[in-house]
Amino acid sequence: MTGPASEHRTFTESARRRQIVGAAIDTVAEVGLAQASLARIAARIGISKGVISYHFAGKDDLIRQIVIDVVEAGRAYILPRVFAESTGPAMLRTYIESNLAFMHAHRNYMVAVVEILRSGALTIDGLRRVDGQDIDVAARLLERQLARLQAEGELRDDFDPGVMAAAIRATIDVVPHRLVRDPDFDIDHYAREIANTFDLATRPRAPAEE
Repeated sequence: MTGPASEHRTFTESARRRQIVGAAIDTVAEVGLAQASLARIAARIGISKGVISYHFAGKDDLIRQIVIDVVEAGRAYILPRVFAESTGPAMLRTYIESNLAFMHAHRNYMVAVVEILRSGALTIDGLRRVDGQDIDVAARLLERQLARLQAEGELRDDFDPGVMAAAIRATIDVVPHRLVRDPDFDIDHYAREIANTFDLATRPRAPAEE
């Protein structure tokens, strides 16, 4: 079996794996998945290809780890910011803005994942294995949160949370593809406009004056 078992990895081994994954992300973002050979990734950080082979079972294993690391980094960035808010509208705005801020700060992550998905290197089943759940999990979790906030009176109660969650995720999930096509895409402006749009669509209506 190639690579140390996760439960027996030392701090140094874990640090080396993170370094390799970071180099792989930058290499895939720069030259594409097909050209991102293990030798090329190794050369980027001055190690031998054999070092990568010690830590990963092959290129497919490394690709899966890229997706896992990007997903985990996104969650670690977004969730504390969302749950630090105390009102439904603020939580939703922060959810949208922090998703897009993460993409802005980690453009290579987004470009690499888009390249991986475009290549077909990971099928839908592969993505399920990576994340332990299906690829619609983000929309479903958002739907549940919207329904909860509706029930608590924090958001307007007459919209369909499933439809709203799908719409919000669609506006977020299109951004990595925009980043690939247009390096000058103004993601900050986009984030403000999208957050304002969904705030207006979900905020409770003010009581009618008598």
